[in-house]
Amino acid sequence: MSNRKPKSKATAGLASQRQLRAAEMIRHALVEVMRENEIRDPALVGVSVTVAEVRLSPDLKHATCFVEPLGAGVDTSDTAGHVDEIIKALNAHAKFLRGALGRHIDMRFTPDLRFRHDESFEAAARLNRLLDDPRVRADSYVPPVEDEDDDPALPEAGNRN
Repeated sequence: MSNRKPKSKATAGLASQRQLRAAEMIRHALVEVMRENEIRDPALVGVSVTVAEVRLSPDLKHATCFVEPLGAGVDTSDTAGHVDEIIKALNAHAKFLRGALGRHIDMRFTPDLRFRHDESFEAAARLNRLLDDPRVRADSYVPPVEDEDDDPALPEAGNRN
């Protein structure tokens, strides 16, 4: 019988402080590993990848790395339309990256890496497009407030009775 309290529904989906700290350490180390080591894959030649977030499982043995190829949202870039190929190539080399990552971090276990495309950049761009819509701007328009000094109906500060 364990003395641990079962997790409530409110905290079941949230990451612990330990997971967050370890995930951030792994994210920084993974950036260094990808910068220092050249992965010989045609899909990754000349591609810069941003590691936006790392999420760890509660046992810290599995890491999901959310990545965004630099310039993937720009139609004229070399990586446009090749995001799936880049993610597949990273997943194909996940064991190599895990081995190199193990030399950079001080953890009992080096987690298995799984790479996913980070959709948050596209969601933010979509939200910006929605907010720039003239119909939405009309709803959120606040007319400018006149200065109190210019209002003739208000008495002067020096003429108080």
